Order: sequence, then structure tokens, then C-alpha cells
Amino acid sequence: MPHWYDVTAWNERFGNDSQTVHSLRKFRTRWLKQGWSFADALSEVAPSVAAVLQSEIEPHPLALAERLDSQLDGATKLLFRTDQGLMIESVILRAGTGRTSLCISSQIGCAAACRFCATGQMGIARNLSAAQILDQVVQANQLLREEDRRVRNIVFMGMGEPLHNPANLHEVITALTSPLLFDYSQQRLLVSTVGIPDEMLRLDERFPSVNLALSLHSANDLVRQDLIPLAKSVSLSRLKETLLQLQLSDRRQVMIEYLMLEDRTDRVEDAEKLIGFLKNIHAHVNLIPYNSIDGADHLRGSTQAARDRFAELLKQAGFPVTIRYSLGADIAAACGQLIQRENREIAKQLRANPAAT
Repeated sequence: MPHWYDVTAWNERFGNDSQTVHSLRKFRTRWLKQGWSFADALSEVAPSVAAVLQSEIEPHPLALAERLDSQLDGATKLLFRTDQGLMIESVILRAGTGRTSLCISSQIGCAAACRFCATGQMGIARNLSAAQILDQVVQANQLLREEDRRVRNIVFMGMGEPLHNPANLHEVITALTSPLLFDYSQQRLLVSTVGIPDEMLRLDERFPSVNLALSLHSANDLVRQDLIPLAKSVSLSRLKETLLQLQLSDRRQVMIEYLMLEDRTDRVEDAEKLIGFLKNIHAHVNLIPYNSIDGADHLRGSTQAARDRFAELLKQAGFPVTIRYSLGADIAAACGQLIQRENREIAKQLRANPAAT
């Protein structure tokens, strides 16, 4: 049977009857754009069509296991359980401006193994399917409908390296930007990566207006390789070459994510190295606060004074800079804290038995 987001296949499934096609469009609008429940949205189609959709579509491949609302800010963490019992997380971020963003996961675990990231310490269990990634958006919008809100921006910054799951990522972006499905513009999407050059270029070629963020974190090869073991296979010179290639397209700029670690990445010489790396690159730098995780006691976040000094040096060099602040720290929703300890044992079992995935 076709995936529920395959509009052409479903229209053909019902013989491209104009009345049915129109009712299916209304059904998708209610369900995917307006946050109606699947059952309520079925009221837009004839009973015979609804019966087929009910029997052949699994509307929620993820089960919402828990919702945690921050008492500090407008963050909500959604914990989802897969059919294998693994947990993934999404985070709703409500800005004071009324804009709502959703941080979604693309994998269960992450092969990048970043020293500062809780998800990276879990290892990789498996990719999420396109339907599982999209379901995070569907269920978030259903919850937000109660607040008269809708997800405005979607960031692929949750669990996993999105560019290690490229086929499903491309399917998801296609569905999210389809006027017949979610109808988000490409500019409302952001994909974050530790740096997979070939996949960065492929993404840019197919979706030139999707925002791209590079998790750089250091402009020193040795420091970066220590923080991000995967970086041993991709040098900074290769990354810069990729960024220069991206500038040849219509891409406006690349976001540079830079983690502020005391005496590791926040010194004057670190700023000078970053400025040198970014020479001739059209980039916006986000300075990210460090959120402590178990097993990384040797890492400490920068002081506010160090962050301010670092930002000023970048501004003097002509780069736009934003100092980011954590949301959802009291519910472990802040950057780098997306993990469930219970996943680790199940992940080991899945790695030992790949056929089960």
C-alpha cells in the first residue's frame, strides 16, 4: 500500500475521481495543516473512502509516551516510543514573539559520538523512517491546536545526524513542503549537520532554500576531532571547500553552530582561528551554551563574559553573531540532552541483531 504522504498514489487508488480527490485534499488539510485528529479529519471523506483509509493507514507510527512542560520557559518535550520500544524525543519551543519551532529527531542515537552530546554517547541504533519523522510534526501540531498555534519552523536538530539518513530526510522535506500536504516553505526548515560534504551538496542541489547549519564547534582540527570523533574523516579544509561550493548556488548563508567551552573553544586564539576559517564564507555564527551531561565532567561551559568577548571579536571581523540561550533545561530538553537511558540496552540488542531493525 502507498505511504500516506504519497498524494498521487492515493488519488490513483480511488480512480482519480474528482469528488474523492477534492475530499481527500480537505482531509489532508484538516489533518496535516490544521492539527485535527486523524479520526476527525476522516469526516471530510465519504464513509467508503474513510473505511479504506482507516484500514490501510497507520496515522501514528510513534506512540506519545510522555509530555514534559518546562516551568522555566516555553519548551515542551515530547517523548515518543517506537514499535521496538525505543524512545525518541522532540521539543516544542515557544518564543516570546508567538513563533513556535519544533526540534525533531531523524535517528535513534547518533554515530557522530560527540563528546558533549548525550545522544552521541548512546551510539547508533537505527534510522527513523520518513513516516516516523513526519509523525513528530503531526502530533506536535495536534497538541498546539489546543493553544491556537501551529509549528512555524522545523529544525532537524534532535537526536541523530540527519545527513546519515538522507533518503528519508529528502522524503520528509518533500512532504513538508508539498502544498498538498503540510505546505511549509523551504525557508521554514533547517537541517543541522556535523559535516557530511557530499550530502550537504546533494541537499543544497535538491532543496536550495532549506536552511543549513554546520555544527563546527572548533576551527582547530585536533580540538574538533576530539569533540567530534566523526570529524577525523572530514578535515576542516574539506569542510571549507564544501562551504565555498555551497556559495556558488543561490544559498543565502550557512549557519555556523559553535559550542562555547571554557578554555577549549572560547579563547581569543579560538576566535581568531574561527575568523580565519570563515574568511570569504557568508555565514551567521550561533554561539551555543554547553549543557552538562553525564560522563563529560571534564567539559565546562564558558562564562557569560567569555561569550560576550568572543561575540565581539566576531562582530569586529564583520560576521553576524547570535548568542543562544538554552530552553527546557529543567526537562533535559536543551541542546545535547536528548536521550533516554533506557534506550542504551535496547540499542545494544539492535546492533547485535541488525536484522531486527
